[in-house]
Formats: sequence, structure tokens, C-alpha cells
Amino acid sequence: MNLKDILAISGEGTLFKFIAQGKNAVIVENLETGRRFSAGATARVSALDEISIYTTGEDIPLGKVMDLIWEKENGGEAISHKQQDQELKKYFLEVLPEYDRDRVYTSDIRKVLHWYNILQKLGLLVMEEEKSGETEDAATDGSQEAVEGKVIASGEETPAGQEGEPGGEAPDTMQPGEKPAARARKAASPKGGKDKTSGKQ
Repeated sequence: MNLKDILAISGEGTLFKFIAQGKNAVIVENLETGRRFSAGATARVSALDEISIYTTGEDIPLGKVMDLIWEKENGGEAISHKQQDQELKKYFLEVLPEYDRDRVYTSDIRKVLHWYNILQKLGLLVMEEEKSGETEDAATDGSQEAVEGKVIASGEETPAGQEGEPGGEAPDTMQPGEKPAARARKAASPKGGKDKTSGKQ
């Protein structure tokens, strides 16, 4: 999935769209209500496209994990993030059999499924292949330039509002940065202020 410009803010039960970087804050838009506001320097902001999930092999970007959920559900809604822990673990095991059970916590799984269902409900889940295909077509007919998206949250967790892009935190077991790692033990998506598959939100 293309998760560019989609943000999670600690303490907020929804997702946001990055609008602009202000001098001392990040301007975001609530995806569900459309309300815009400034996330100050103390807000813990996580960019979903910078989150990865720990596995027994290489870390898997959150967008790829959402692709797997999308395929499992044929584009439909995933299991509710409010289900019992065992149900969530069983479901996630079906989606990503190689996920690291020691570093990916149930709280991380809850965040991933909650985020997926929010985006699915709003029709904002866009497959990477579709996105790249559209970009190629546009570049070919010259009607649109293909511009590489800029990274909003990188490696180290950076307080929103500082010069540069908003930093991120990811699901409990997820972490932004490092290699997109699902911010594993640091608290929501999903190394130096980074979690991998444990996310902070």
C-alpha cells in the first residue's frame, strides 16, 4: 500500500494526512473528520511509510503488510482490533507467518489492524502497483511528471515542529527509521528512538 503522507499521532485514535511543515508545528488533517490543526513540537508523530514489522528475516514495510491483509480479505475489512489477544495473534500469523513473536506485541498488531480498517473504510488503500502504473502512464504521455515522494519521518524520532520532517513513532513493536522498522519496543507501525514492531502511538 502507498502510505505516503499518512501519519499517526500518539494519543489520537485515528490517522492524519500531512499537510505542511510549519515553523514550530506540523499541519495535519484528520482523515475521518477533515479537521485541520497543528501538531506541536511535543506531539509524537509517526509516518506510516517509515514503519516496518519485525520478522524472523528482513523487516517488512508496513505498506507490504497491509497489502497482505488486503489480499487475505479481498479488499475488505480486517478483523477488529478490539478482538481478544489470541484472536489477533492467530489472525496476524495467517497474514504474516514469519513475524517475530518476541518483538511484535499484541498492541502493535492492534494498531496495524486499526490503521488498516480506518484506511479501508475511507477507501484510501492504494496498492503500490496501481500507483506505480499510473505514474508510468502519466510520465509516458507527458501529462504529468513523476515526482518521487518526500520522506516525512526518518530514522530517529524527531519532535513534530522542528525544522525538517516530522519524526515518527510506530506501533509498539514497530519502528520508523533504522531500516523502516516497525518501531519495535518503543511505543505505534510500523533503533534510536525507534521501535520496530512495537509502536508507540
